[in-house]
Order: sequence, then C-alpha cells, then structure tokens
Amino acid sequence: MTTADEVIAEARSRTGLADLGDERFHDGLVALLDGAEAAGTFNELGAAVLRDQVVGILVTRLEVEDWYRRHPEIDEQEIIAPLFGLGLPRTGSTALSFLLAQDPRARSLLAWEAGAPTPPPDPATYDTDPRIAATAVQMSLIDEMAPKFKSMLPTSPTGPTECLQLLALDFRSLMFGALGDNRHYESWLASCDMASAYEYHQRVLKLLQWRFPARPWRLKAPPHMDSLPALLAVYPDARFVMTHRDIAQVIPSVVSLLDATSEYLRTGPLADDFADNQAAYWERALRKTLAYRDAGGDKRFHDIGFGEMRPDPIPAMARLYDWLGVELTDEVADRMQAWWEANPADQHGAHDYDPEQYGIDLGALRARFAFYGDRFTPTAPA
Repeated sequence: MTTADEVIAEARSRTGLADLGDERFHDGLVALLDGAEAAGTFNELGAAVLRDQVVGILVTRLEVEDWYRRHPEIDEQEIIAPLFGLGLPRTGSTALSFLLAQDPRARSLLAWEAGAPTPPPDPATYDTDPRIAATAVQMSLIDEMAPKFKSMLPTSPTGPTECLQLLALDFRSLMFGALGDNRHYESWLASCDMASAYEYHQRVLKLLQWRFPARPWRLKAPPHMDSLPALLAVYPDARFVMTHRDIAQVIPSVVSLLDATSEYLRTGPLADDFADNQAAYWERALRKTLAYRDAGGDKRFHDIGFGEMRPDPIPAMARLYDWLGVELTDEVADRMQAWWEANPADQHGAHDYDPEQYGIDLGALRARFAFYGDRFTPTAPA
C-alpha cells in the first residue's frame, strides 16, 4: 500500500524542495490513497498510474510554493469576474470552452499550463513553450491506452481544459474518478470542506496570470455545481454559463466515457451499480445548483441548450456575449466559426454506447431527473 508519507518523500526528493504550503491538502491525499486501497478495483497498472499522478501533483505544489517564496508579489494579482462553465458533462460544455478560447481578449486555462503551471508561462514563449510538445506526447499515450476517448471529447495541448486539475492540487477533485471507481474517496469528497481547494485554484491562476496583462478568465468544470458556496467564497464576482441536454443522453455517455478511461486500469468490469452511483452524484450536484439559483443566485447564470449550438453556434455565442456585456466582434465570431467547422463532433468516429450495457433504464432516469428536465431540456426519445 502506498502511503501519504511515501509519496510526499518522493516528491521532495525529486525537487529538493520541502514546503508544500497549506497543510489541508493532506486530508484529501490520505482519503484518495486509502480509498483506492479499500476499493480494490485498481490493477497493477492502475495503482502505478495513480501513484505517479499523486507524486506529480505534489511536485507541482512544491514548485508553486517555491515560486511564491521567491516572488511574494504574485499574490497581489487579482482574478476579476471569472466566467465558469457549469452544467452536466456531455452537454456541449467542452465545445463551448473551445469556442470561448478563440477570443484573444479573454484567458482560458490551457491543457499544457494546467498540467505543468511551473515555471509560470512567459508571454514571449507562450505559443512555443516546450511543455506544449510534452503535453502532446502525454495525450498520445492516453489515446493509446484509451483509444475510445478521442471520439468523446475534443482535446488539444493548446486548447482549454477543465480546472479540475487545479482542484486536484489540493486533492479535492472529481478528476481522479477517471482512473477508476473509488467510492470511499468520493464519499469523503462529498462531505469535505472545499475551501482550501478553491483557494489553491486561485493561487495557481494568479501564478499563471502574473507575467501577463490581466484578461478575464474563462474556466469550466461540471463538478463545480457540487461546491458553489466554496467557489463563491473565493470568487465572489463569478458568473456562470450552464449547458443543458436531455439526461438520457448524458448519464449513459458519462458512464461510457469513464468506462473507457479506466478500462485498462481496473481489475474487472464496472460495478453493477456504477451508473446509478453516477446518476446519484449528478442529481445531488444539480439540486444544489438549482437551489442556489432559486434562492436568489439566478442572475449569475446564463443557460445554453445543447440544440442551440447546432448546427450553427454563433447565435448562441452572440446571446452569451450580450449577457456578459462584451461585444462579439466579427473577427472573434469568424475564429469561432472556423474552429467549429474544423472540429466536427464525429471527426474521430462516433461515440457509440448502449445504455442497457450499463443497466440504465432511460425512462426511470428521465423520471428521476424530471425536476431538471422539465425546467431546462426538452425530452426526446433516445
């Protein structure tokens, strides 16, 4: 069994650094490692991949803290009015994030800098940083290990990524679910205090922004819906764009995606109740978000239905920009249109899945989520 002390010692040995910053991360680290051991679902490769990821995260924390030690002025940076993409996964939120990233007046969290935020990016080498090529190699390895993944989500080393990676630096992130079924950790995550995770999220954004003129951040991660109070405590002026889709198109697709990402890392097939567990998580996250909206927070939200983006996303983007109070210039609209046309959803093959394979009853699923579907999405036969 890998212990927290072992991975911390390895990270310190690799870097020659000792300061890991706020010690609250330790609870999540222990919960993650102990949960993986208790789950018993990780095979030898899965356990090795998890251990390597954990050590890498600790190395990043050590390096982030070292940059702050040498340059305390980084903490003077301000992250003003960030826009967070919310909504269920598989609702078009990733495509939306890529469209928003086409606007040079804003700043997205790019895959290469999220995975390796130190040293902080330099404007002079931002488009040629060697971490871009390194990230491309990592993505190729993922494609080899999980060949079905490419057909499910657009990815690029220089494209936007979910800020779950920043929450993972505090070991409070649903990101680890891509590696395997770790119910013990998920149970801990559901009831933990997320304050330190969002504080560290902001700490890394400040570091990434430090050498650049400040631009509004465009971020996204569906699990933010489960921890809005903690997010808003750190980003009190945050706004949200929420994407929507028929739940019968969402949960089976999510389960299929996680099946693909963990296929070679686990000891056997997904648990019989895996799909139900996923549905329970997203039901809870949605209910929390809708309760916040109904309690007076609705003005922070702009909604986009899955069908609004197809076949032409520009009218939906124009409505979003109007809500943001930002002009959607012809130049930016043209860039968005070019990306959309160059990245059709089926460019790497269709994402096919069978709900029955995962024991999913679509009628029962729609009934369970009627509180959401009746309000935001049209119900169409699957």
